[in-house]
This record gives sequence, C-alpha cells and structure tokens, in this order.
Amino acid sequence: MEFDLLVVGGGVNGAGVARDAAGRGLSVLLVEQNDLASATSSASTKLVHGGLRYLEYYEFRLVREALEERETLLAMAPHIIWPLRFVLPHAHATRPAWMVRLGLFLYDHIGGRRRLPGSRGLSLKGAPEGAALRPDYRKAFAYSDCWVDDARLVTLNALDARERGAVIETRTKLVSARRVGATWEARLQPADGPERQVRARAIVNAAGPWVSEVLGGALNVETGSGTRLIKGSHIVVPRLFEGEHAYMLQNPDRRIVFAIPYEGRFTLVGTTDVAWDAPPGPARISPEEVDYLRQSINRYFVPQTTAEDVVWSYAGVRPLFDDNADSASAVTRDYVLEVDAPEGQAPVLSVFGGKITTYRRLADQAMDRLAEFFPRARPSWTRGAVLPGGDLPDFDRAALARALCAEFPFLPDDLAARLARSYGTRTRRILADAKSLTDLGEDLSAGLHAAEVDYLVAEEWARTAEDILYRRSKLGLHLPPEAVGRLEAYLKQKAPPLPVRAMKA
Repeated sequence: MEFDLLVVGGGVNGAGVARDAAGRGLSVLLVEQNDLASATSSASTKLVHGGLRYLEYYEFRLVREALEERETLLAMAPHIIWPLRFVLPHAHATRPAWMVRLGLFLYDHIGGRRRLPGSRGLSLKGAPEGAALRPDYRKAFAYSDCWVDDARLVTLNALDARERGAVIETRTKLVSARRVGATWEARLQPADGPERQVRARAIVNAAGPWVSEVLGGALNVETGSGTRLIKGSHIVVPRLFEGEHAYMLQNPDRRIVFAIPYEGRFTLVGTTDVAWDAPPGPARISPEEVDYLRQSINRYFVPQTTAEDVVWSYAGVRPLFDDNADSASAVTRDYVLEVDAPEGQAPVLSVFGGKITTYRRLADQAMDRLAEFFPRARPSWTRGAVLPGGDLPDFDRAALARALCAEFPFLPDDLAARLARSYGTRTRRILADAKSLTDLGEDLSAGLHAAEVDYLVAEEWARTAEDILYRRSKLGLHLPPEAVGRLEAYLKQKAPPLPVRAMKA
C-alpha cells in the first residue's frame, strides 16, 4: 500500500500529527509498536499547564505558547480536560514571596488567559485549603491550570484521525525503511501477523524515547540532534485532603512536586526528574524516588505517608531535547522539529522533546514544515476543532451526566459521571438502546460493563486488560484481582491473546 505520510509512534505527538495530516487531506498510516499512549504519554502528571517553574529558566516563549494552548485544549476536549485550582504554600526557605508573586503575575498575563480565574494570595488559617497542611504554613498563593486524562487525549486524537481517513495500527513495529527516490519503502512487523511493506512519500518520526533509535537504526539517517532521557515517577496514595483543589509543593532542592486529587479516593503525587542512561523501554519507580515523593508531601501535610501507603506507582521516560543543561530539572521542555530531506529524496521529520500541552501546536508546525512536499494539502485547521465526544453544550460535563441519567434512568449517578468524563457525548454509543443495566452486559466490577469493553475493543484499539484498566480508564485502581481475571477471560473471546506487561509497579 502507498500513503502520503507514515507516522511512527502512537503517543500524543504521533497521534496529533496523524490527526492534523488526515484533516489536511493526506493519506496517513500511523504505526505504534505497543498500545496507544503505552509509554511517556500515559506517564505524565496529567496536567495541561503553562509550566510555572519554567519561568525561572527564562522559557518565556514556551510558557506563553503553552498557556495559549491550555485555553485551546480546554475548549477542544472539555470532557477529559477541566480547570484545576492549585494552592502553593509559601515556603520561606525556597523562593521569596515577591518572586512567586512576580511569576504568577506573568503567568496570568502572558498567555491570553480568558476562561480561568487569575492568581491571588491566600491565608491558610481557617481556610479549607489549609485544613490538611501543617500549621507552620500560614500563607499561600492560588492559581489555575487544567487537569487532563493524558492517555484518553492520545486515543481521541487517534480516533479523530481514523474518522478523517487515517489508518491506525497498534502492535506494529517499524523494522526498517529506505529511500527509493521520492518515496520511502518501509517494512512493518505486526505482533500477530506476517511482515509487510508499505510506501510513503514522507515519514514523521514521533517515536518519543525511541526517536534517535528509529532515526539512526530503522531509517539509517544521521543527525546532530539528540534526546536526553529523563525518568519521571509518580505515586498514588490514599486521599490526603478534602476538596477538588491541588497543591504545588516547593522542596528545599528547589524542585516542585504536585499533589492532585485522583480517582475520588486517592491523591496523585509527582514527579521526579532522574537521568535515564539505559536504552528506552519500560521504567519502574525506584525506592529512592518513592522516599523523595513521600518526604515532599510529609513536609507539608499533617497525614504522614509511609511506603506501605503507596497503592500504585508509575514511571515514564521523557525524551527531552538535549540542550546540554547541567541538571535534569533544567533541561528544556520545548520541542525541536528536524527535517532531513536530501535533494530529490523523500523527507523525514523527527520530533525531539515536547510536552502534552503543546502537542497540537507541535503537530500544526510539523505539517507546516512538510507543506512543500504536499502542495495540495489543505491549510491548518485544528484550532477550535473539538475532539470526539467534546461537543458539550457550554463545556458542561456535569450537565451531560445529568442528561444521561434522564435518558437512561437506570444509570447510577457515579457511572453516568464516569462515562461522561471519559467519552463525553459519545457515551450514547456505548449505552445505545439499553433499557436496563442488564442490557449493558456483565458487570466486570466497578461499573465496567461488557458493553463498554466491547466499545473499547471495537472502536479504541483496546486489546488487553492493561489497555482498558490503566489507559482507556483508571479503573485498575478500583478493581479487585479476581475482577481483572474476569476481564482478561472476557477479552480472550474478543481477540487473540497478547503479551501483557505488569500493570502495577
């Protein structure tokens, strides 16, 4: 088969590029060697944010662009992205109050903030935000950013790309590719089928941590640019505080750690920044990282956390552009797009670095860089185009949940709310013409019914229990082990079994 564009990598950048290119009228094939968002893109702190701390490194352009994109993404996907208020307790030994105020003033004004409330000072004495904090923290600052279900963001971009004509193939590895004049000939190896060959007029290398490996290996292209691999780890503990706000905590080493409400009953804590010197691949949190994150929250919160309180952890390797910074925390979170296009030969565009918040802008700029090779492609279009399920009236997810309960009176309120925040208006495709919970099929536990599993397998490339429980949803935190076994047994009826990595670290 022949395509205009072969995209390598099913993380947020690859899925974003595939969506953008398909919407410009190009024929697109995306290949991902594992599941969508199975590496870095599901291992984030799950924020759409400008990056307040990046101001200290004078990354003003990156922060401005990210803040502008924050507003754009909030409007594109209000079912999986929503505003989140952050409380920043003032720690005298780290940054003086005037520095924090100046940073927040810039944060409020350089990105064209429209929908989110601005920052303000906050007295913690008697305030709900101070109830769980140690009494020596008396003052704080409050500001706004957004929460995102990172793995679903990737899936929805891939879904939109497919609906615009792209072909999305998970569990398919790029073995090699060679230039034959103005065309790439690529060899692909599916996990459950024979190797085959495709042709493409251009390649986008969005392989994340594997970007340099793909460039120098499968593509045999030399480059002077490279990635700096940084491991970021998170822990999940029982809920530390009441309320829907989050905390940004300053540590004595000047790093910051977030404490964020997670899945109702938990608090998500992260992240670390540790140099990763091993080859790209699955990562696990180290005992030292667990201790670092525990000490970070124990420094601030009255409830003290032990290692035994950690109910789940995850780690990911972030492929940052190597700018030769001295420390892992100082490495730029900006992205670099590099095009290799010898005269008369097919181009490859490689993506170095980047962050979830700027993925749409990155994809837009990537396609603009390739525009000379596709003169008939349509212009930029993604700003303002909602993702599947995101067409909520007034961006009101709660109103959608209420409407679902009215249309399907048998739905428990908590199930309606969960479906609305995962699938938005496409929830109705799962519920279809159901008249009772029984019509949704077997309840595999925690409100995960067979109808939802069937939808994820048929429409969202889910193949394993891990795909469903830790990427398409976060229900793995709520299901007992025997329920996971029932889900795995059910999935064997839907597709051939695939190797499954350990779901808990």
